[in-house]
Amino acid sequence: MSDTQYLDWPFFEERHRTLARELDAWAKDNVPHDHGPDVDAECKSLVKKLGQGGWLKHAVGDRLDTRAICIIRETLGRHSGLADFAFAMQGLGSGAISLAGTPEQRERYLPRVTRGEAISAFALSEPEAGSDVAAMQCSAKVEGEHVVLNGEKTWISNGGIADFYVVFARSGEAPGARGISAFIVDAGTPGFEIAERINVIAPHPLARLRFSNCRIPLTQRVGAAGEGFKVAMRTLDVFRTSVAAAALGFARCAMDAAMERATTRKMFNQTLADFQITQTKLAQMALTIDSSALLVYRAAWQRDQGRNVTREAAMAKLAATEGAQQVIDAAVQMFGGLGVVSEQTVERLYREIRSLRIYEGATEVQQLIIAREMLKAHAPASH
Repeated sequence: MSDTQYLDWPFFEERHRTLARELDAWAKDNVPHDHGPDVDAECKSLVKKLGQGGWLKHAVGDRLDTRAICIIRETLGRHSGLADFAFAMQGLGSGAISLAGTPEQRERYLPRVTRGEAISAFALSEPEAGSDVAAMQCSAKVEGEHVVLNGEKTWISNGGIADFYVVFARSGEAPGARGISAFIVDAGTPGFEIAERINVIAPHPLARLRFSNCRIPLTQRVGAAGEGFKVAMRTLDVFRTSVAAAALGFARCAMDAAMERATTRKMFNQTLADFQITQTKLAQMALTIDSSALLVYRAAWQRDQGRNVTREAAMAKLAATEGAQQVIDAAVQMFGGLGVVSEQTVERLYREIRSLRIYEGATEVQQLIIAREMLKAHAPASH
């Protein structure tokens, strides 16, 4: 069990500490540390369990508690990468509806998401538009009371198992990012298909989507015409810090495994932990985890105070994901040959952490964001 003294930090209220304790106890009884070959079925099962357990309510709605979301993702990440994924995607996939949906849209979709009865997906990335969202090509043409979608989306989490997708498409009100709108597309809508299921090193539902004259009611638009990019960025702003929290959970899990290994592995008539080189490595791992946690929960606390967190969230995501990769790598090294055996805890973590350095803004993009915010603050005030 990881050290939970950080919950005493002033970033948290008592309700956050209670949430962490209760979720950890629930996860021990309800979340398997590994999953079988049918990842789709396991993911659906986890969504249902999370809904029945009452945890998904923390990821849905227009008054989200960022610290609660981060605590949940960190805790689930420590138990199971797939459980963290299942929770996060329910929030991210329905986030646009939570933040900008009409009362009718919110009533139709959000209660089912909260209960774990409907799986959501966030469809933003395209083959030629990942970090550069303004390069989006998927089109949305208004025809009377309907919208016709054409194009593709890729790297879409929950692709293939989602009940609905929030799709961002170029609607043409203005050039670049100002001409994008968001739409809800239900699975099974004519003209919408799963073009390809994508297999990745840490298995989870992922797909390429195709829209071919996919006709949906105009009432399925989320937010105003041309406001889709803003809606997408607002959604990502909520959940970017939580990606860092998930990485923190992975790192804590690796640290637990490394401590157990170091104190029980016999070598040259002593334990691995008796070697100074091991102690140095453990110290660095602990330092990396604590410094990441401080950045994560500073950003989460700051957002909950209603402040801008563009720079702080970018710092948290960069430090926590890169740091977790280092911690997990060190844990694998400590396990030696056993560390690269399939489905060992540290081997699984090694695969799971890698994508967190890419999705919801790659490390390099976070560096650009941090520098941009610093230069903006440094610029002399205009007169």
